[in-house]
Amino acid sequence: MSADTNPLQVDTALLRQNPAFRNFIASRVLSSLAFNGTVVAIGWLVYDQTRSAIALGLVGLVQFLPVLLLTFVVGPVADRYDRRRIGLACQVLEAITVGVMALGLWQGWLDTVGIFIGVGVLGCAIAFERPTMSALLPGIVPPAVLQHAIATSTSFMQAAIIVGPALGGLLYGLGPVVPFAVAALLFAGAGTCVMLIPRPAPRIGREPLTLQSVFAGVSFIRSRPIILGTLSLDLFAVLLGSITSLLPIFARDILMAGPWALGFLRAAPAVGALIMSIWLARYRLERNVGMTMLGAVAVFGVFTIVFAISTNIVLSVAALMVLGAADTVSVVIRSSLVQLLTPDEMRGRVNAVNSLFIGASNQLGDFESGLMAALLGPVGAGIVGGVGTLVIVGIWAWRFPALRKVQTLSG
Repeated sequence: MSADTNPLQVDTALLRQNPAFRNFIASRVLSSLAFNGTVVAIGWLVYDQTRSAIALGLVGLVQFLPVLLLTFVVGPVADRYDRRRIGLACQVLEAITVGVMALGLWQGWLDTVGIFIGVGVLGCAIAFERPTMSALLPGIVPPAVLQHAIATSTSFMQAAIIVGPALGGLLYGLGPVVPFAVAALLFAGAGTCVMLIPRPAPRIGREPLTLQSVFAGVSFIRSRPIILGTLSLDLFAVLLGSITSLLPIFARDILMAGPWALGFLRAAPAVGALIMSIWLARYRLERNVGMTMLGAVAVFGVFTIVFAISTNIVLSVAALMVLGAADTVSVVIRSSLVQLLTPDEMRGRVNAVNSLFIGASNQLGDFESGLMAALLGPVGAGIVGGVGTLVIVGIWAWRFPALRKVQTLSG
């Protein structure tokens, strides 16, 4: 990595001179704060009611299924219609959903089944929101500063991911209703910000909606070994190494702490990610990008194992911070390659498939972790997941030589 001439001034100029970028950041941050605070509250509620690792894993599965079912609807919609309005519709639905959950908790009728229904609705909204908002970013910043825009956006998002879980844990201490009510207000604010983004120029020459065009994102990715290798590496590495769903078990049963500890454990990867995002905003990745990504995923696997065997909360938090920093390197490289190597008219469909890969790795990974924890215990599940991640890195380094040889973010 080498220092850019003055990238922080570029980032400041983007925020100061580009109102669309400011509103984009604000919308994503508010939505992330709301979602991550809600996830902590949901995890604690479910485990408190069931004491079941499988139930925690099912939360991830219920979040993932809408992404799986809607991927090939999301892409064409994001490529044909106003992405701002799609984002608004998603955030309004999210606000209503968590608001109803708050009401149900307040009045005492929201049971575990109701929580899972709410998680499923949130999963549907997020299935549309995330790829649509990702596809929106390249249209509001110049291509020359896209890497800085992604790193800056990631920095703000990681700050929200730090604050969101900690805030969710603290608010839960005031009562289970509180984090859901606050999340409803934050989602409403996110929708307001996205509509303040000026409408992008109409996309011309849109291809007819056919079966071929719907699956064009898959065809595009399959024809680009670099993108396919990047997305599939993240998919399988995090699918095996994800331990997020097990954090309530570690917080309560291994570290012997309460909701506040769960909030800090959920926030710790984001602290490391924020530090790394700030570094990447200051220093450009200009060489050995492919090997850097493979190395970062390997570090992710190693520190998953460290976290799994730790019985000290300080070491656990530190391991999660390193894990989060390594993951951010992978995220910035993956996001930059996907955005820079994909034409604008394809970004909605490609980002929808990307979102499916991310959902599979995160939410389906949570389900896999829950099943493994039920069989091997949480520590055994973490160790097996970390080792599996290291194996995947080795296989992908051999299977995708084009990924190994990538030197710059433009491929």
